[in-house]
Amino acid sequence: MIGEPSGGGVQLALMSNRLEGIVRKMANTLLRTGRSGVLAMARDFSCCIVTAEDELLAAAESLPIHVLSGPDLMAKSMKAMHPNFKRGDAFLHNSPYHGCSHPADHTILVPVIDDDGIHRFTVEAKAHQADIGNSIPTTYFGGARDVYEEGALIFPAVQVQRDYENIEDIIRMCRLRIRVPDQWWGDYLAMVGAARIGEREILALGREIGWDALESFVRDWFDYGERRMDQAIRAIPSGAAEHESTHDAFPGTPEEGITIKSRVAVDTENGRVAVDLRENPDCLPCGLNLSEACARTAAMVGVFNSIDHTVPKNAGAFRRLDIHLREGCIVGIPKHPTSCSVATTNIADRVANGVQAAMAQLADGVGMAECGAISPPATGVVSGIDARSGKPFVNQIFLGKTCGAASPHADAWQTISHVGNGGMCFMDSVELDELRHPLYVRERGFVADTEGAGRFCGSRTFHAAYGSRGGAMDVIYNSDGNMNGPKGVRGGGEGGRAHQHKLDRNGNQVAVPQVGRVTLDEGEMIVSYSSGGGGYGLPIERDPDIVARDVSEGFVSVERAREVYGVVIDEAGGVVYPETEALRAATE
Repeated sequence: MIGEPSGGGVQLALMSNRLEGIVRKMANTLLRTGRSGVLAMARDFSCCIVTAEDELLAAAESLPIHVLSGPDLMAKSMKAMHPNFKRGDAFLHNSPYHGCSHPADHTILVPVIDDDGIHRFTVEAKAHQADIGNSIPTTYFGGARDVYEEGALIFPAVQVQRDYENIEDIIRMCRLRIRVPDQWWGDYLAMVGAARIGEREILALGREIGWDALESFVRDWFDYGERRMDQAIRAIPSGAAEHESTHDAFPGTPEEGITIKSRVAVDTENGRVAVDLRENPDCLPCGLNLSEACARTAAMVGVFNSIDHTVPKNAGAFRRLDIHLREGCIVGIPKHPTSCSVATTNIADRVANGVQAAMAQLADGVGMAECGAISPPATGVVSGIDARSGKPFVNQIFLGKTCGAASPHADAWQTISHVGNGGMCFMDSVELDELRHPLYVRERGFVADTEGAGRFCGSRTFHAAYGSRGGAMDVIYNSDGNMNGPKGVRGGGEGGRAHQHKLDRNGNQVAVPQVGRVTLDEGEMIVSYSSGGGGYGLPIERDPDIVARDVSEGFVSVERAREVYGVVIDEAGGVVYPETEALRAATE
């Protein structure tokens, strides 16, 4: 039996908040000092603390896909490759074969070593890069047949600082290979600064309260996390379920797409959840394969989305999860030279969606619908030569995507971005994107009647139209969800599907591929539609007054209110209750 914390609940709360505060200081450093728009505007980064035993301790406000699993694997790799590390060392890690999420997520690892030379913790600052030297100007290369075609520089826990000084050989390699070296350099400095702040703050905390007291808290915090996880699982009925979620066909994949099967078993009596992902296709000659970190994390995201959200996300809670993977599987453990370029998003989302939708089969009030697929052109990587400076630019933009799924208790978070993101990335400011890059945005907004209908609704489709300004501009994207929209659960409807096209100088629509590279000449625009999200529960169970509100705000048409929700709206926008009740009774 897991005991109560030795220091009491108040002390546990205070200490957990102090450690979360350290992680927030690290994250604030990245947000305020990062040079690329990916960091400084979109906030596509995460920070965390792991113990000397490589267990996740704190990860405040981080992207779930970045941190639930991966920081532990990366820290193990660092120790295996550099067993004699010292204070002042730092390591650059982005290898998907050694614990990183995918190569685009450059991560700085700093071991925290006390005044007696004892390794106490490892702090990690992970930041998505717009360019890492890929063979084409993007870090999301869905069509890469292997890591060689992907072309990225891979750093398996390579030492990049010694005695707090940069190892210039590594810096020169990056600056010569990466298309926007100054942008990368600024982001690198921001990552190092964030990690060093974490190191400094943990050392100060250990000196203040004593390392023994801090270690005692860690044990208590993990036990508390396990106890809360046990309680959350015991609130769910025992049972087994499976769900299939299909990714659209991409270059290097079968014509029918990639169907991902997630099998979930809940053992209430013993407080355990098992997720089995082994019955899935082998790795494919494309960039969609998951790293081990993302395969594990995607399954964990689906579980945490299905239970009490207040359960701490720490290594103690993870003790109650059994994730089953196999080597050589697209959602398993890849081997070099398999490409994992897009590991954090597309197939990972199909795993997380499958787990939370399977959990919804166990009981009403459990699980979630499917979140929408990613990544439409509005979140593509743009590149070219900026006529204003004559210099190359490469950056991922975050102009618009919704994708949120309905839960058993509330409508979707509209701008969750995708299920693995967890809503932690921000939407770009139109004005700042136009200042940073030679592009202009004509419009963006929600599309009516595209929500996943249900007792609680999934998000609506989001559209954006933007073009080049001052010369040609390439847009590279990997748009899933064009054929396979986000499914609802427990009678909920499917969310809107993604699609995209180009407008030529005369305003004519031109077909563009679902995945690939599109060149926009001046006067041309690309139009992007993101997926919506699935609904939870029957639409006729939705509160009629909420349907009327959706109609008044222009999100749902009067016709859809009647046909899908069984709600009759009068000319003044109010609910006609007798007709609504009769219509719903006839629908049941």
